[in-house]
Amino acid sequence: MKKLNRKNTGLENKLPIKIVQFGEGNFLRAFVDYAIQKLNNTVNFNAGVAVVQPIDRGLVNMLNEQEGLYTLFMKGIVKGKEVQEKELISNIEKGVNPYTDFNEYLNLAKEENLEFIISNTTEAGIAFVGSDTAEMQPPSSFPAKLTVLLYERYKHFKGDITKGLTIIPCELINYNSDTLKEIILKYIDDWKLEEGFKTWLINYSTFHNTLVDRIVPGYPKDQIEEYNSQLNYEDNLIVSAEKFFLWVIEGDEVLKEKLPFHKTDLDVKIVNDMQPYRTRKVRILNGAHTSIFALSYLYGNETVKETVDDNFTGNFIYKAIFEEVIDILKMDKAELTSFAEEIFDRFRNPFIKHLLSSLSLNAISKFKVRVLPSLLEYISIKNKIPKHLTYAFACLIRYYKGSWNGKEILLNDSEAVIDTFKNIWTTNNLELVAKQTLSNKDFWDQDLSIIPNLTKAIVLALEEIEQNGIENGFASFSNKL
Repeated sequence: MKKLNRKNTGLENKLPIKIVQFGEGNFLRAFVDYAIQKLNNTVNFNAGVAVVQPIDRGLVNMLNEQEGLYTLFMKGIVKGKEVQEKELISNIEKGVNPYTDFNEYLNLAKEENLEFIISNTTEAGIAFVGSDTAEMQPPSSFPAKLTVLLYERYKHFKGDITKGLTIIPCELINYNSDTLKEIILKYIDDWKLEEGFKTWLINYSTFHNTLVDRIVPGYPKDQIEEYNSQLNYEDNLIVSAEKFFLWVIEGDEVLKEKLPFHKTDLDVKIVNDMQPYRTRKVRILNGAHTSIFALSYLYGNETVKETVDDNFTGNFIYKAIFEEVIDILKMDKAELTSFAEEIFDRFRNPFIKHLLSSLSLNAISKFKVRVLPSLLEYISIKNKIPKHLTYAFACLIRYYKGSWNGKEILLNDSEAVIDTFKNIWTTNNLELVAKQTLSNKDFWDQDLSIIPNLTKAIVLALEEIEQNGIENGFASFSNKL
């Protein structure tokens, strides 16, 4: 089988480096580089990408061996129909390892056509490291590396105001670019870099908060023979992803002109405020996961797909999202409904085995952020208890007892949370269990036991779970609530 390179694929034309991308992992290659290829193919965006390896170990050498080429396989359910596609991604012009060739890294700052910095260095990547200095080759943290690169560009172009950059981080933290900018400015101050550089950065570069959403399982090692059979070349960097794609970027009309995604079929939203979209994702996608996992696990399912395919659990989570979560969100209901339908298509994806157990990590803190706001707002607006979210809450509390039907449950939370529940469940008095859990401010940052009728409803749900099991217990709970 032939090697994957530019000559063998007829892709020898060079693209100008318009983007420096920090990160060469599966997500960026299946998300950002795919999106840039869409722009290149659709509107002749003519953008080449230079990929920077952000840590000392990575894939840049392998990427360079294939001359930046790799195959993206996309699989999923779209409007109830199974979709499978593959595409050879060809816009990465080179990979750079600053740990082995720091000068090559600095030379990226001198690229005449450079316009964008894009990154995904994990949630921990946007962090200030006090030991980093401007003289290190390279500094350890991503923000420090970027500060050095930006300063090199400022010096090389002698402060030319047309050489500022558009900086779009994709790390999964809220206000990601605001945080990155704040850290860069701190490095400028701490390193005592010239004031002109600071002014140039603030006035002539732009920072854009983002929300990214696509499940990327990555290299399909368990099915690699099946994937290879679809290719006529040898690819060591195959990446698999779901078909769903959403990128929300805070920006204005200027950014829309710079990144004309509106001329493609990709769901990229450039908006003034991305927070409503973040709320939508957290409450619907993440909220669905967190509200259903304990109930579905206790019911006997193992995966998210099994959960939505089952008559009881599938109907339960559908009603929780459509009748209780969406109902109180302050966004366009048609848009929320369409988004939620897409989410359920994603949950049904037969190509992704999403274990319920993988959703259990730090479930108490996740419930506080993802589900509790919907539950409390529903009570406040409707003046009644949301039966699905409340019953799911009771299932979560019951899950943290650490055993079910004589089998131990391996809890995946902090020692403090696990020990607290161990003490709470020693009495086996369901009223005490409910009161002590709901009143725990370390869990919820507030005393939930003072919410009218909530403690009573949780006690009732726990009683029904113990006496009648998950499904029959919910039927009885619903009748008595």
